[in-house]
Amino acid sequence: MEQPQFMDADTGYSRDTVSLGLKHGMICVNTTVALEQFNNEEYSLLLLGEPRQYAQKSKVDATWLIQQLSDNPSIESLYPRISGRFVIIIVNKRTETLHLFNDHLGSLPLYYTHSGNGFCISTSLQGAADGILQTQTSAPIGPELSHQAIFNYIYFHCIPAPLTIYENIYKLCPAELIQITPTELSSQGTLYRPSFVSHTPSAENLSQQCLETIEAAVAANLPEDRVGAFLSGGLDSSTVAGMLKKITGKAKTFSIGFNEKGYDETEFALITARHFDTDHSTHYLEPDYISDNFSLVATSFDEPFGNSSALAAYYCASEAKKSGITTLLAGDGGDEFFAGNSRYAKQKLFYPFEQSPGWLKQTLRSVFVNTPLTNAPLTRKVASYIKQADNPLPDRLQSYNFLHRFSAEEIFTESFLSGIDRELPLKQLRHRYSQADATSPVDRMLYLDWKFTLADNDLIKVSKMCELAGVTVNFPLIEKELVDFSCQIPSNIKLPGQKLRHFYKSTTAEFLAPETLAKSKHGFGLPFGRWMRSNPKLIDITEKSLAQIKSRDIFKPEFIDKIVRMQSEEHAAYYGELIWILTVLELWLRSREL
Repeated sequence: MEQPQFMDADTGYSRDTVSLGLKHGMICVNTTVALEQFNNEEYSLLLLGEPRQYAQKSKVDATWLIQQLSDNPSIESLYPRISGRFVIIIVNKRTETLHLFNDHLGSLPLYYTHSGNGFCISTSLQGAADGILQTQTSAPIGPELSHQAIFNYIYFHCIPAPLTIYENIYKLCPAELIQITPTELSSQGTLYRPSFVSHTPSAENLSQQCLETIEAAVAANLPEDRVGAFLSGGLDSSTVAGMLKKITGKAKTFSIGFNEKGYDETEFALITARHFDTDHSTHYLEPDYISDNFSLVATSFDEPFGNSSALAAYYCASEAKKSGITTLLAGDGGDEFFAGNSRYAKQKLFYPFEQSPGWLKQTLRSVFVNTPLTNAPLTRKVASYIKQADNPLPDRLQSYNFLHRFSAEEIFTESFLSGIDRELPLKQLRHRYSQADATSPVDRMLYLDWKFTLADNDLIKVSKMCELAGVTVNFPLIEKELVDFSCQIPSNIKLPGQKLRHFYKSTTAEFLAPETLAKSKHGFGLPFGRWMRSNPKLIDITEKSLAQIKSRDIFKPEFIDKIVRMQSEEHAAYYGELIWILTVLELWLRSREL
């Protein structure tokens, strides 16, 4: 098969095909990704990213891997000895079998497809799509849009692995092992499923170990120079910024502010900057910047991606680049490892009902649910509580999802819904939740979020926006050693009662500023819904995009009209988010001429 070179339509970076000695496929690699290639008589290897030996600074290279495979060819046995951010592809030449797997959070993207004519593996979705064209023996036909993926996009505001926006092209899930032979492709399961402890004699001895593990994680992610850190003012970004200053003696930090009440947190970023004496820069994001860069950001992702804070990440990374920074440290991960999201605490409120005797639950249902008391002023909340408690985890986490607030028939056209598995999003959530080696619902929710909040969303957002801005980003708090350590902390110590991040706050009490420790949890969303009511440029972009998406036979035009009205008259932020993800979808589809 001819080995072509591709040009990435999204980033402009060239991608080279890599031969690993197999005649029935191709591997397309973005040349901006660090890689090492190796061949001998028995194996061909391709290492992408920066794999390290677990709990050591030593880099994993081809020589080390070959030695490990010679001693024991089992990848399942090899995996616990590797950490860092990586994708590894191994070809066994004797069996003509290819295995590919990635780090515990899938922090580097990898796409794959397989047909009767061969396979294609690529670090970009466009490369995989081009690979499909190369393997076709008849007249080339471009990849087909996946209706299921669009449905999932509306549900999650992104497209969680393994699906992609294209039919028959998939992306590697976190810690997934894929096997490819000349005749078939199959998933061999998840390689990383740590055990969460349910109890420990004392957490006091773990506090010092926690700080040491965090410091080691930050140190492992430091380049030689020109490094800075995102600083929102929360626990995680403050910890990373502080460790950067402690290790190197200096730190440049960057934060984004909004001139909107309820959204701006720059005062807390300044508190951390003063506490650690960092060289701090604050930049304010204005509506005109959003409108001027909306299309650029929306079309820069490999597939539709609806997290509105992407624009803020891009703006912050761009300002850091202007200051001479080439690598940024991000604080993503702490909430998902040390129980910092409010939904974890909220779900604990339902435990008393769930653990009550069956006869008591049935009695309460018969009194308060589907009776005159259901909507009575004094008992309405009781009925709502019972209904929510009767919806098990992880389904209950989706109570406010757009696709549970509106019926699919109200949102989508009949032709679009044909062939859609409407339960697939919940099936994916339930599968991941049930995989957790844990007894506590809190730990199960953490494990769930490692994939759906971090791997499928936050890491993609920050990585892609930094790439677009021309800087590298590292995520110290997702290091495998730190994740493993977090699993040693029982959930009732991470989150006793309603005290979010209790263990983590206790651990960092002498390190972080008191105001940082006392700060309430705050999201990092854009005030897009408010700005859409008043900024002419944003109004024009959304109106045009919504008008165009009406003609695609995906959404019912009357539903789009309804949410525009509700955004204007009712809840600007909630319905503004839905308008955002629809606008992003249209801009992305149009940019690909789909």
